Amino acid sequence: MSSLSPVAGGFALMASLIVAVGAQNTFVLRQGLRGEHVGAVVLFCIAADVTLMAAGVAGLGAAVGRVPGLSAALTAGGAAFLGWYAVAALRRSLRPGTLVAESAGGAVPLRATLGRAAGFTLLNPHVYLDTVLLLGSVSAALAAGERPGFLLGASLASASWFVALGYGARLLAPLFRRPVAWRLLDGAVALTMAILALALARQVLTGVP
Repeated sequence: MSSLSPVAGGFALMASLIVAVGAQNTFVLRQGLRGEHVGAVVLFCIAADVTLMAAGVAGLGAAVGRVPGLSAALTAGGAAFLGWYAVAALRRSLRPGTLVAESAGGAVPLRATLGRAAGFTLLNPHVYLDTVLLLGSVSAALAAGERPGFLLGASLASASWFVALGYGARLLAPLFRRPVAWRLLDGAVALTMAILALALARQVLTGVP
């Protein structure tokens, strides 16, 4: 962080962590394409990130690392959730009648959508690794007066990403008026979730990250 202000350093670090193909980002993208509860999903993801990052900056990361079995339990839960969603996405990709964007609005209740958003966020051990442990360890090297700025920068990166991902997806809406595009997207979602689920399951069984 030597050549960057705390705000810029926090923004740069979080931006490098969050821009990746993962379960949470894939879910937000799909919600944006469907135009379904986008604002609520984006706000939930931002709020969850900021809360976890604040906990990390406050020193929770070191405490969590000392709880026996907690990491393995979170990883196992994440593997099960991602496996379930992979099967659901595969089923959607095989039934094109359920995939047309114009008929999908409001198909899933807000509570169920936020439940899925919570699953992708809170059952993903990598979220804790990035927000609580990694950002927490970096912020620990800063002076106490610099940590709020670091947290602000990281929070701005998270907010910018999720807003761009959720609402920017609308630019692709014309392409996804065709059912085949939704079939391909859900097929890609199923593959992504399955790979992530298998990776987490392997981590639980072998103990190797």
